[in-house]
Amino acid sequence: MRYGMAIDTRKCVGCSDCVVACQTENNVPHGYTRDWISETVEGIYPDLALEIRSERCNHCDNTPCVRTCPTGASHVIEGGIVKVTHEECIGCAACIESCPYDARYFHPEGYVDKCTFCDHRVKNGQDPACVSVCPTHCMYFGDLDDPNSEISKIVAKNKVKVLAPEAGTKPQIFYIV
Repeated sequence: MRYGMAIDTRKCVGCSDCVVACQTENNVPHGYTRDWISETVEGIYPDLALEIRSERCNHCDNTPCVRTCPTGASHVIEGGIVKVTHEECIGCAACIESCPYDARYFHPEGYVDKCTFCDHRVKNGQDPACVSVCPTHCMYFGDLDDPNSEISKIVAKNKVKVLAPEAGTKPQIFYIV
């Protein structure tokens, strides 16, 4: 089992419902975020293209954040979800520096925090909070190793990209373009 997410950038309107749902579900302190909306404009005027996408930890197969953590606080759990055990984190920020996606932040209580794919919800058969509230249904979550899962079919049949492929992290977030 290997969890992943696909986000259809053709449907995302940048409403930030995913961001608010994550903050609420995970008690993220005001002023901090585990996910965010990015906008990219490409081309030369007047031929421009706008891409809006929801970003977060990419739950990579090749995890520099886990390798650089001196205490083992950053680790991978079942399904390939990358987590931080807050009680074991010493706040050195090595994982923040090693993440090519800028997906971690220093929590005001002294530890590093990040997206967990709402693993507490996933354990109960639910989608992550961000996926469950998306009004355009542009986010898909599931088991990438199951060829019959919705996410596997969506990734297989669409043109997808990953962020920072040159980092070699093998991210599990796919953007439909």
